[in-house]
Amino acid sequence: MKDRMNLTVEATSDLSDEAIDARREAVARVTSQKHKSAFGQFMTPSVIATFMASMFHPLAEKTVRLLDAGAGIGSLTVALAKRAAAEHASSLECTAWEIDDLLHEQLSTTLDACGDLMRATGAQYSSTIKSTDFILSFSDELTSRGETLGPTHAILNPPYKKISSASAHRKALRVLGVETANLYSGFVALALKSLADGGEMVAITPRSFCNGPYFRPFRELLLTTSAITRIHVFESRTHAFKGDEVLQENVIFHLVKGRRQGPVVISSSQDATFSEVRERTTPFDNVVLPEDREQIFHLATEDEGTETGKAMARYHFTLEELGLGVSTGPVVDFRMRDHLRVAPGPGTAPMIHSHHFESGFVVHPKLDVKKPNYIEVNDDTRKWMMSTGCYVVVRRLSSKEEKRRIVPAVFTPVAAPGSLVGFDNKTNIVHQSKQGMEDTLAKGMAVYLASTFADRWLRRFSGHTQVNAGDLRALRYPNAATLHAWGKEVGTALPSQEQIDKFVGGVDG
Repeated sequence: MKDRMNLTVEATSDLSDEAIDARREAVARVTSQKHKSAFGQFMTPSVIATFMASMFHPLAEKTVRLLDAGAGIGSLTVALAKRAAAEHASSLECTAWEIDDLLHEQLSTTLDACGDLMRATGAQYSSTIKSTDFILSFSDELTSRGETLGPTHAILNPPYKKISSASAHRKALRVLGVETANLYSGFVALALKSLADGGEMVAITPRSFCNGPYFRPFRELLLTTSAITRIHVFESRTHAFKGDEVLQENVIFHLVKGRRQGPVVISSSQDATFSEVRERTTPFDNVVLPEDREQIFHLATEDEGTETGKAMARYHFTLEELGLGVSTGPVVDFRMRDHLRVAPGPGTAPMIHSHHFESGFVVHPKLDVKKPNYIEVNDDTRKWMMSTGCYVVVRRLSSKEEKRRIVPAVFTPVAAPGSLVGFDNKTNIVHQSKQGMEDTLAKGMAVYLASTFADRWLRRFSGHTQVNAGDLRALRYPNAATLHAWGKEVGTALPSQEQIDKFVGGVDG
């Protein structure tokens, strides 16, 4: 706790956005990155806090019992208090949890100023700072609360930090019936459990909970205990917490505990200035597709026109239903460094990286690139290699704002002769029972994955720069006959983007 011994940021009662942001930025400047990482700490800019507070239902004449877990210096509570005062809520009772005791002076001053603001309108006010660990203290908190009513409102920017299966937090969450691998989802889950029936929550979190097996229990908890009413998407992943090195896309969502699910408002803005907020109301079945066992959240920020809707209805097959699978490339280059070769030699096999992609096919070797083209076949490498055949190779990594997420290439034995082939770990491999597939099926699959429609479908539920094997499993595909038909139209290069989109359809305009 000696990372910030020279903290000289003045705590003031000024609740203007400019004053709150100045304090937040000053605290951030004198806080080491090590300290921030230890607490998973990303403080909320006032413009985001104000937007979040605006998502709650009207507060006029209401008794508001507010939970702010991971309160920081109190930016979120300030935003809610300003709205409560403006709408003449009858009372505001704030419970702010903050484990970082170096923030308590700032937080205490903020809460006191919120009290002055509320009492000036004739409202009652009280506040409490809890300095213990929100997750580890939760059971004791519920027990001590007894018959006391839970919060009516929760506003959260929870800490973002992975937690291992053996950690105290993971074990405590598991006892409470919450299975998750990150502090942020643990905080949201417990805040939801704490809410009174009909209570509302607004939270800003990474978008990662929307898909993937690790967050499926968390999604199930949200969907079985509350109604999602609105989700806001930032179209740029770099601006919600600008300056804090947050590379994940963030979303803000509003939910109501114990309410029946209805239509959902999906809104979006380019960044956290909220200068142009676009919103649309969509049936919940467009957010979580019926019969989807994974309960993945699809967040389409634009109206899906007639062609898109038709394609989504037509392309509903999973990879498993097509008899296909997908795996991450098995060869991890830094572990196999001693066995990788730029040029062929006795006992080598082709080594495939994304730099071998050209016009939708794997072109091998690439002698103008210094990265390895081959891998030695020996007892250390053989188990990480695959039998040669026709595969679809998909690049895993993309840059922050790259136009396309899904970049596929067809691998054929003709491209790189031999009985074995190595695929780099930075690729995904679409296969048939770990073996190759028919030539036309591979080509047709590459056509589909290269389509604008498939790329847009992925962006509905994935906010990562990576395209992981799980993302490709979550996509829906045409039937095998359609894929074969498209594949028969492909020669030694994929068609133009215009022709691919004409084949696949699903793109309006």
